[in-house]
Amino acid sequence: MTHLAQPSRRGFLKASAALGAFTLAFHVPFPEEAAAQGAAQGATAPEVNAWVVIKPDETVVVRIARSEMGQGTLTGLAQLVAEELDCDWARVTTEYPTPTQNLVRNRVWGDMSTGGSRGIRESNDYVRRGGAAAKLMLVQAAAAGWGVPAAECTVDKGVITHARSSRSTSYGKVAEAAARVTPPVPASITLKDPKDWKIAGRPLPRLDTRDKVNGAQVYGADLKLPGMLNAAIRDCPVFGGKVASFNATAALAKPGVKKVVQVGDSAVAVVAETWWQAKTALEAVEITWDNGPNGRIQQADINATLAEGLTAREAFVGNKNGEALEALGKSTRKVEATYSFPFQNHATMEPMNATAIWTAEKCEVWCPTQNGEAALAAAAQASGLPARQCEIHKIHLGGGFGRRGWHDFVHQAVGIAKQMPGTPIKLLWSREEDMLHGRFHPITQCRLTAGLDAQGNLEALHIRISGQSIVAGIAPQMLQNGLDSRVFQGLAQGGNEFTFGYAVPHLLIDHAMRNPHVPPGFWRGVNLNQNAVYIECFIDEVARAAGKDPLEFRRALLRGAPKHLAVLNAVAEKGGWGTPAPAGHHRGLAAIMGYGSYVAACAEVSVTSAGEVKVHKITAATDPGHAVNPQQIAAQVEGSFVYGLGAAFYQECTVKDGRMEQENFDTYPALRMDEMPAVESIVMPSGGFWGGVGEPTIAVAAPAVLNAIFAATGKRVRQLPLKHADLKH
Repeated sequence: MTHLAQPSRRGFLKASAALGAFTLAFHVPFPEEAAAQGAAQGATAPEVNAWVVIKPDETVVVRIARSEMGQGTLTGLAQLVAEELDCDWARVTTEYPTPTQNLVRNRVWGDMSTGGSRGIRESNDYVRRGGAAAKLMLVQAAAAGWGVPAAECTVDKGVITHARSSRSTSYGKVAEAAARVTPPVPASITLKDPKDWKIAGRPLPRLDTRDKVNGAQVYGADLKLPGMLNAAIRDCPVFGGKVASFNATAALAKPGVKKVVQVGDSAVAVVAETWWQAKTALEAVEITWDNGPNGRIQQADINATLAEGLTAREAFVGNKNGEALEALGKSTRKVEATYSFPFQNHATMEPMNATAIWTAEKCEVWCPTQNGEAALAAAAQASGLPARQCEIHKIHLGGGFGRRGWHDFVHQAVGIAKQMPGTPIKLLWSREEDMLHGRFHPITQCRLTAGLDAQGNLEALHIRISGQSIVAGIAPQMLQNGLDSRVFQGLAQGGNEFTFGYAVPHLLIDHAMRNPHVPPGFWRGVNLNQNAVYIECFIDEVARAAGKDPLEFRRALLRGAPKHLAVLNAVAEKGGWGTPAPAGHHRGLAAIMGYGSYVAACAEVSVTSAGEVKVHKITAATDPGHAVNPQQIAAQVEGSFVYGLGAAFYQECTVKDGRMEQENFDTYPALRMDEMPAVESIVMPSGGFWGGVGEPTIAVAAPAVLNAIFAATGKRVRQLPLKHADLKH
C-alpha cells in the first residue's frame, strides 16, 4: 500500500462536491513515520500509528474514519482494530480524525464516506492491518528494551510477556517507544483467521450506548459554542426556484434578531440569539419567490412521463441473456403486471444542521455528516478558502440514511457565517424545511412480463424499469455511456454487490431513464428497495399463475445460487412455511442479494375484513460473510424493518405546483411502536466475503408483507404505499 500522487485542491473539491455520498476512488496508503505525524497533529498521547493511540493509563484510543449514525460502525471497526491489537477491550475508546488531518496526512485514513453499507466491508482489511501493525510495533519496542527477540514475546489484553525471562510490561508503558519503531510492511502482516477471533465476532455492547442513554452525547443540534448565534432558513419550496425579493423590516424588529441575510440565489435566513427567535422572525420576512418553469409541474405529469417509458423503444440494458422478447412471443402462457414506487424523504429524526465560524484565514464547521471529505469540500467551496484552511469537526448523526451525504446545509451555514465574520453561527433546519428540501428516493414504475412453458416453468422474463436515475441527478459524469448501473441493484448479473439469483433461460432487464425535476438521493437501501418489490412480488404472481408453491418455485430457480437459497430456506424453516399458521394469519416470502449480503424474510400477517393489516412477525436471515458483532447485525435488521415497513405502509412524497406537498410527520408518518412486529433475526455468516448489514434487509420487508397480504386477501398491491390499497374482503 504505497503513497500515490494526490489530486490538486481543484480536483479534490470538484470530485468531492460532485460525488457527495459516493466513495472517492483513492488508494489507502499505510501510515508511515507515525511518531512525527502524531506530533504534527498535536496528539496528547503517543500515537503508535494513525489508527491507535495509547495513553499512559492504558486507555486505547481507536481512530474511526467512518461516521456513526446509529448503525454501530464505530463499535464494529473498533472491534476489528482491537482484535488484531490484542488489547484490553474494556479500555477501548474511539475518536474521529478530521478530514483536513486526512488531507494533510496523505489520506492515511482513506475513504471517510459512510454509505452503501460499506463502513466495515470496505475498510476491514486496512483497519485490521492498522491494529496488527501497532501490536508488532509495541512488541518490538518492549523486546528491544529487554534485549530479547520480539518473536519470543506474547500479548494478552495489552500486556506483553517474555516468558523465558519472566518479564512483562504493558502497552501504555512502551507506547512512546513504539511510536519510534519503523512500521512493518503491510503486505508482510498475517491477519488472524476469523475462527480465532476473541473480540471481533462477539456480541459486545456498543461503545456509544452509555452517552446516548445518559444524555451526554452531543449531536449537531445540541452543540453550543461561546458567543454562538442561531439561524433559521427558508429556501424556495419549488425545486430550481429563486428569491425574487424580500422585505425584512418586520423581522428585524423582533426580539433577539441580529441580521437577515440572503443565502445563495434561493434562500433567506434570520440570525438571532436563539433558534426560536430566528424561526419566529423568519415567518415575518416577506419573501417573493421566482418559481420558474418548474412551478407548473404536477405529480400527474411525472406519473405520465414514467408510464410512457414503460413502452418506449429505447432503453438501457442492465442484464440480458438469451432472447427474452422472442421467447415471450412463443410462451404457452404470459403473466404481466405493472408496479410503482414513490418519492420518499429520509426524514431523519435530527433535521439538517451545521455550525460554522468564518474568518478571512480559516473556516471551521461542526456537523453531522456521512462524508467528512465531501463536507470539507463544501466548506472550502462556500468559504472561498483552500481546503487546508478549513476544518470539519464530525459529530454523531441523529440519523443519516443517505441524506447527510449531501452538504447543502454546510454550504448554507458557511454562507451565513461568512456574512458575520468571527461569530459562530448554528444553522438548524425546521422539520418543514427538512421535508421540502430533501434528496428524495427516486420514483420509478416497472412493467414485468413472464413467459411460462406447458409445465409452468419460467422460461422468459422481461423487466422494464421506467424512472429516475440518482447518478444522472448528482454526478452525470459517472454514467456509463448514459447507463446508470445502480438502477439495477439486485437485478444485475455477476459481481459481488447485487447479483440476480434466479436462473431464467431468456432474460432482459432494462431501464427507460426518465428524470423529473425533483432532486434524487441515496435513500437507505436505494434502488434495491423497489427492485425487490418488483421481482419478489412478481415471482409470487408467476408462481401462483403456474399453480406452484412460491417457495418451491423459487427453489427451482435458485439451484445455481446456493447462498441465495440458503437464506431463503432458513426463513422458510424458522418462519413455519408449509406448516399451519395461527388462525387468520398468512405468510409471505422474499429474498434478494444486495450490498454484498444475502437476505431473506418470511412475514406473517393478518388482514381484517375491513382491510386493516397487522404484521405479527418477520423472520429474517442475513449472510454477510463475516459477522463482526452479531448483536449489532440483529439490531440493524430490526431497525431496517422499522424503516422499511414505515415506508411500505405510509410514506410517499407527491408534487404539487413544483414542490413537495408533505411538510411534516402528520402527512408523512413513521411506523408506530404498536405497529412493529416481532422480529426473529438469523445471522448466518458463511465466511469468505464481507457483506453489508445496514441496508439489505430493508428491501425484503415490503415484498414479504405484500406477498402475505395476497395470501390473506387474494388482492395484489402493486402501488406503494399501502395506505392507498383497498384490502376489504
